[in-house]
Amino acid sequence: MTEQESGGLARLRRAAGHTQETFVKAFRQESARLGVAAAVSVRQLRRWESETPPPLPHPGQQAVLEAMFGMPLAEMGFDVPGHRVTVAAPISDAGMVTRRTFVADAGALAAAALLPAAPGPRIGTADLGRLRERLDGLYQTDHTAGSVPASTQAERIEAEITRALSGASYTAGVGRELQTMLAELHGHRAWYGYDGGRIAEGRAACMEALAAAQLVDTPLLQVSVLETLVLLAVKASRSWEAASAVENAYRLATQAGAGATVHLVIALRDANVATHAGDLSGARRALSRAVSYQGRADADTDVPNWAKFVGPFEVDYATADMYVRADQPKRAVPFLRAAVRGIGGGLARNSASYRVKLAGVLLAAGEVDEACAEVGGVLDTWGGIASPRLLGKVHDFQRAAGVVDSPTARECVARIYETV
Repeated sequence: MTEQESGGLARLRRAAGHTQETFVKAFRQESARLGVAAAVSVRQLRRWESETPPPLPHPGQQAVLEAMFGMPLAEMGFDVPGHRVTVAAPISDAGMVTRRTFVADAGALAAAALLPAAPGPRIGTADLGRLRERLDGLYQTDHTAGSVPASTQAERIEAEITRALSGASYTAGVGRELQTMLAELHGHRAWYGYDGGRIAEGRAACMEALAAAQLVDTPLLQVSVLETLVLLAVKASRSWEAASAVENAYRLATQAGAGATVHLVIALRDANVATHAGDLSGARRALSRAVSYQGRADADTDVPNWAKFVGPFEVDYATADMYVRADQPKRAVPFLRAAVRGIGGGLARNSASYRVKLAGVLLAAGEVDEACAEVGGVLDTWGGIASPRLLGKVHDFQRAAGVVDSPTARECVARIYETV
């Protein structure tokens, strides 16, 4: 149905970036914040915006409307009886007629509610779309080319968003989306810190990301940061922090009504923590939950970008990790082989990392030729990936193979030296 928008309320709503449907939702949220028993339907909003004169909102609705737009109801085009008029005046001067006071000129106050004080370029939904596309593209860059080029791209995007937030003009809705993107970028930087071995830097980015995600009230974004914090805390030997991050991630995911895929990611991080702590019974329990979530993941209809990487291969990899921690490399090998087969070509960095992990486990199991063949396959495509963590794994294999008395091992070590 086409909206009929002839009144001042319609102009205010559009300036705030709302459709009639999103305004109704925002109205409900504001009434909850104020503790006022008031609501509005799309049908009633249409009457307010199209009829002349518009029907008068009841006192509860008036309180919410005035809080949302920062101006008296009479300034919105309503015919308000004298006993319900609110005035723009200091509280001490307003007198008995005042039900709500405004500390500045109503027009200026409305503008300040919708736009930042500093002049600057206008940021609209089209600009948000372009930024969102570039932000989402960071996952692809990281998965295919590594964290080094992804980090460079992220710095450029973060600079643009920060400039927009501090100097551009935008509605409240656009501003909230810009802040959400900035929180996501902090989360990306946390991962780049982990991949680059800069653990303290990664943890600091996690704290920034968590604070920013809380400010925009997005629980699933907090979960995405917490799952990275688990990895960083494990690397920093802060097992208590890692366990607390898992617990809070489960709580937030449940509150947000997250699907099986998000819970699968958390279960895998739970297994990471237990494996690192040597709690193999706890690791098995977490992996059992992961298998259960994996079986239900196909039913998910809305999976966040940060959780789309997960799949059965991650469960196999985590299972292999548990066996490696238990000093049973031969039992880990079939799970790692399954993980390498299952990961697919779209995750080149992770695929290479899995193959090097498999090579290390094969070497520990005495399968020298096969181990070197796996590393050789990674070196064949080495120039296309820039990941410090992957580089570290290759160097670890090089050191381990360097003490093996085998022509194949010596040849592999020499090739690593020449390539890397």
